[in-house]
Amino acid sequence: MKAVVVGASYGGMEAIRKLLMNLPESFEAPVIIVLHIGANTINTYLSQLNQKTNRKVKEAGEKEAIRRKTVYFAPPNYHLQIESDFTFSLSTDPKINFSRPSIDVLFETAAWTFKDKLTGILLTGSNNDGATGLQTIKKYGGTTVVENPETAFAKAMPLSAIELFEPDFVLDLEEMAKKLTEL
Repeated sequence: MKAVVVGASYGGMEAIRKLLMNLPESFEAPVIIVLHIGANTINTYLSQLNQKTNRKVKEAGEKEAIRRKTVYFAPPNYHLQIESDFTFSLSTDPKINFSRPSIDVLFETAAWTFKDKLTGILLTGSNNDGATGLQTIKKYGGTTVVENPETAFAKAMPLSAIELFEPDFVLDLEEMAKKLTEL
């Protein structure tokens, strides 16, 4: 696995925090995240994650190279895309699924770039953003993980992926870090 992409919406701040805190120090793949936050700043949240996890946590920058042991967040109000040279690009294109950043945009561009070396994780949320992007990850040979809708804070987003296709794994949040380490 060369990278992990994560999408979350309603209830996502806590879910992402738990996921990152459970990753062992030996886990080196970059983690790239879209959290639906609209135009709100997340600097305080990122600062807290930097203190509580064993990795560097930051907003992704335009043309920034993707590095190991780093957690990248889409900046507020920008779509985050992965380019073929493994750098980020940011876009203010129209909202997709009422969201900018859009999980689908990140997942699809990551799938095209990382192909079978990518793991996609769709967490809690109350819309359907991320479902088609996760399906694209599977289509390109990547591994797909969906939070168990029964235990998710908001079940709509994980459920929309399960209804669209069969993910490789449907897991409770507490099981995900262990599964990522196995992969």
